[in-house]
This record gives sequence, structure tokens and C-alpha cells, in this order.
Amino acid sequence: MRDDFAHRAGAALANSQLQRSLARIPIKFVSKRAAAVEDFGDFEALRTAGQAIRDTVLSDLDAWLLRFEAEATRRGAVVHWAESAADANRIVVDIAQAGGVRLAVKSKSMVSEECELNPALEAAGVKVVETDLGEYVLQLANEKPSHIVAPIIHKNKEEVADLFAQHHAVPRQGSAWREDIEGLTREARQMLRPQFLQADMGISGANFLVAETGSALLVTNEGNGRLCTTLPRIHVAITGIEKVVPTLEDAATLVRLLTRSATGQSISNYVSLLTGRQDAGASDGPQEMHIILLDNGRSGLLGTELQAMLRCIRCGACMNHCPVYQAVGGHAYGWVYPGPMGAILTPAYRGLERAPELPHAATLCGQCSVVCPVKIPLPDLMRHWRERQANRGQKSWRERWSYRAWAWLAMRPRYYDWASRIAVRLLGWRAVDGKLRHLPFAGAWTDGRDLPAPTGQTFRELYARRTGKGGRR
Repeated sequence: MRDDFAHRAGAALANSQLQRSLARIPIKFVSKRAAAVEDFGDFEALRTAGQAIRDTVLSDLDAWLLRFEAEATRRGAVVHWAESAADANRIVVDIAQAGGVRLAVKSKSMVSEECELNPALEAAGVKVVETDLGEYVLQLANEKPSHIVAPIIHKNKEEVADLFAQHHAVPRQGSAWREDIEGLTREARQMLRPQFLQADMGISGANFLVAETGSALLVTNEGNGRLCTTLPRIHVAITGIEKVVPTLEDAATLVRLLTRSATGQSISNYVSLLTGRQDAGASDGPQEMHIILLDNGRSGLLGTELQAMLRCIRCGACMNHCPVYQAVGGHAYGWVYPGPMGAILTPAYRGLERAPELPHAATLCGQCSVVCPVKIPLPDLMRHWRERQANRGQKSWRERWSYRAWAWLAMRPRYYDWASRIAVRLLGWRAVDGKLRHLPFAGAWTDGRDLPAPTGQTFRELYARRTGKGGRR
């Protein structure tokens, strides 16, 4: 079934509350990242180092994964290989059933969202509780994340307060509680703390997998991640096969990139290095540690024009700086990964025929590639998908005809000059107070905004007047 980005984007543009929430992105993310980058010093050298680390892994991915498996196994972890999301879900369900699990607590994991793990566990009789504050709110609201780092960026504190009032049996006095962010956070903590203590299984993602030690590295800003991975007797970490890095030093380099690019922090509040199961005599740690390595389409990108996308460290900087994401938010993209990264990953993992509009959900301004910490050429990859659509004949007849007409004119400069002059005059005549309020056959450009009308001559006419060389060639 095809996703309808245009319809969802239109609804997002008309949602005034969402627009107010999205207006905070430049303040919360863009400016903080810029300050952190400036404070670091030679951030470009760090980006180059990060790109080299990721490319080194991708050029020999199978060998690094086998090295990781050997080291993780040697330290007591069990490594599982999942070709698809269904395989990953089956593995987690099998682990839960073998361990008699009735309650699982989860740290934020986009890969588990990709697999739709929660419904699979609940169908097997396992209660799942999201413990990241944003994900917990979304679970109460029965919604999906709209951002990979800040999942409830689309909500305000009043909406969160109303959800808590609906789901928590906590007395309310007056109306001030709806404004008390600290109080709402404390209330969520009080609700979640017993879940950590009662849970049989903790589920997390992994930002990186360290091949030399067999460790899963987890970066969080809330203590829930550490509680999920140490208190329950079973810990399951699920992540993509591309997340492996060769050494601890490489992981440290990428963490420096990740935290600055994601939240503008020099380091996040918690960086957990999870290695194997609990040692004899240790005071904490799981009795069982399972690591699930998910493919789900990733290996299919190796050796293709899209391989660079596997460098991604999931910082969210591309979406924070994308004018389209800033205007419509994450839910408009229709799947787990929004913004420029989603415009590439969703067609790759779900099929271009299911997300034909996403490669076009960008202005190609280049901001995403400028801020990407591992230098992924995101606009080039979106253009690749557009070219593939054209080569497959997946464009509408109207769009194909329009491009052919433009190409015919562009190859004939004299006719192009005449057509440009005529178009400028016609658009000028249609203007009202210098604005184009409606364009025939192109209403989508003016349905939601007015466009400035051309007021003078064409470029060729201006060039000819200034140089005296003539406007036609």
C-alpha cells in the first residue's frame, strides 16, 4: 500500500499547535548544535575521522560482525542474527517465553520501532512498558515517535498533563499542575520506578557495537536506559548490523560526533558500555544478555549507490536542519525514520513503490549534508531515488510530459528565450498587487501561499542589456 505524504503534510501544515511545537526546533537543536560545534574546534577533522571509521567498517562488514560475535560470545552474551523484522520479533518472543517473562521494560530504540516489536510481545502475553519519558508519553497516547531523538517534539506540556490525568490515578488540585514540567516528570518517574523493579526483561537498542570487546554502547540522557539494562535478569539489545565499529577508540570518536550533532552536548548524561552477562559475585547486571543483529534490508545497500546511508549514526541533525521537516514534522513521513534520512531509508527498506513521494520531500538545499556528522551526501541519494523512479517509468504522464517539454526547449536556446519572455509577461499580467494567487495547471504552488510575480525582464534580456552581446544564441 502506498503512503500519502502529501495528504499528511497538508494536515500538518494546517495544525496550529503542531506548528508552534515545530517552531522550537531551531532553538532546541539548531542553535545548540552550532554552539557545540564551534566550542569543539576543528569539527571538520572530526567529521572526516567519523566518515573514515564508518567506511572502514562497511568495506568489510561481515568480518567485523564476526569479530564482534566472537568477542561478545566469549564474554557470556548470546548473539542472534535476524534477517527480517519478523525474525527479530520471533527471537525476542522466544527469549521471553523461555525465560518466563511477563513484564518487559524498554529503553528508547528506533530499531524496535522499525520491527514493531511491542505488538509482537503483547500478542505473546508479555506486557511492555516504554521507560524513556517521551516514549512513555507516546505509549499512553498510542502514537508513534515524530523524531528519532526527541520523540514527542510535536506535543506540548498541556497535552502531556492531560494524558497523565487520564491514565494516572493521581489527585489534581487547581490548574497549575498542567504547567508544572518538573512535577509531571516526577509523576512519570513514580509510575515507572516499580516497573523497573518488577520487570523480568529489559530491552534496549545500541548506538554502537564494539568489535574488539564485544560490547554494546548505549548513549542516553535519562537513567532509564541504565535501569533497563542492569536490573532485569534478562537484557536484550537489538540493533542494525551497520552499527558495529572496530575499537573503543573509534566508538569514542563517534560519540563525540553523535552527542554534539544530536543535542548540542559535549557528552550525554549516560554513556553505558554493556559487556556480557553478570559476573559471579557482581552486584548488578543481567543473568542473560542477548544481542540481536538485524539486517532488514541493510545488506542490500552494500555495494550500491546508497551504501553511504549505512554510515548514519542516527543523530537527527539532518531533520533538525531540514526546512521540510521543520514545516511538517515527523509523522508526515509515514514510518519510523523521518526527514532526509527517512526520504532515503524508507524507500530502501519498504520499497520505492510504497513511498514514492518521500525522495521529493526535500528542497535539496543541502543543509542536511552540511551538518551530517559522517558526511552522508543526502541530497545526492535523494536524487538517486528520483532518477530510479524516472527510469522505471514511475512518474505520472503529466510530470513526464512536462520534463520532456522543458528538455526540448532547453536544447533549443532561441525557442527557450522566446518562451521565457512570453511566460514572464503572462505571469506579470496575472499578478494582483505583485502576487500570484493562483496558477493554472499548477495550483499546488499557490493553494497555500502567494508567490511573488516577475516584475521585470528575463535573465537573458538583462544580460543582453548589460553586456550588449544580444539575448539570443
